[in-house]
Amino acid sequence: MLTRRSLLASAALTVLLATGAQAQDPLKVVASFSILGDLVHQIGGEHVALTTLVPADGDAHVFQPTPNDAQSVAAAQLVFVNGLDFEGWMDRLIEASGYKGPVVVASQGVDPIPFEGDEEEEGHGHAHGEHAEEGHGHAHGEHAEEGHGHAHEDHADEGHDHHGVDPHAWQSVPNAEIYVKNIAAALEQADPANAAAYKANAEAYEAKLKALDAEIRSAVAAFPEDHRTVVTSHDAFGYFAKTYGLNFVAPEGISTESEASAQDVAKLIDQIRAEHIPAVFMENVTDPRLLEQIASETGAKIGGTVYSDALSGPEGPAATYIDMMKNNIAMFSAALK
Repeated sequence: MLTRRSLLASAALTVLLATGAQAQDPLKVVASFSILGDLVHQIGGEHVALTTLVPADGDAHVFQPTPNDAQSVAAAQLVFVNGLDFEGWMDRLIEASGYKGPVVVASQGVDPIPFEGDEEEEGHGHAHGEHAEEGHGHAHGEHAEEGHGHAHEDHADEGHDHHGVDPHAWQSVPNAEIYVKNIAAALEQADPANAAAYKANAEAYEAKLKALDAEIRSAVAAFPEDHRTVVTSHDAFGYFAKTYGLNFVAPEGISTESEASAQDVAKLIDQIRAEHIPAVFMENVTDPRLLEQIASETGAKIGGTVYSDALSGPEGPAATYIDMMKNNIAMFSAALK
């Protein structure tokens, strides 16, 4: 039979267990899109409860937040964004949600590649390659202190104008290492009790990224010098081009919202024919019909699907950032070798 003392002890133990469980509740975190969400997951692990706003195979350029998204942001303790004006809808969403917590710009510290809007190099449509200017300029939102404060781009409400910089910085693995450092620093600051775990996860993941970077460089080194031009749907691979020494051309500009002009398409078709470019690549976030038309008119083959702005679903070939980069370089290798 339980005594009064044992009942009190049991009640005290229940309170202690409940308090301990509460203290171990994972940090509520929101990431703006799937690629960034995976990086946060790799560092946060079991210590974060992650909500990703733009899902796998989703296009962040044309994303329209829902009331559920606003609720997720409102409940968050930490919000991660890419920055560089990639998420033109984020400021409005944060304002609508009433969220007052830290907004972490994961691209903080990246050297941004300038982009001249719809201006094009003669005969090359929207082009990025080894000739690309050294990245410079102002990373919008960099006035926010790392790990806290609101990194709002006041002009983001204008839509998806990228204001002279290419936002797709994650397409360079060294840039992804910068993202990881920013993510880890923010998580350590927001959740000091698990700082050691975040630090260890970041170090282990950075080692994987360095191996990935070496793998991509080795693959590109095997490409013939006259087979280093890649055709994709939209201009999302500028950082890949700059880091790894390939040339990318695309009928559409930085945003998937931009529409290719007939002149752009005609010039690109001429270039593919003149340079005997062997393949064009679909993207998981764009309509394939324009690339199919270009392939049909030039005789270039469809080289497969590459992943630019979003991961694939969990059963796809690009379910994580590392898988995405491995898939893309494998596709390029198969066509360009």
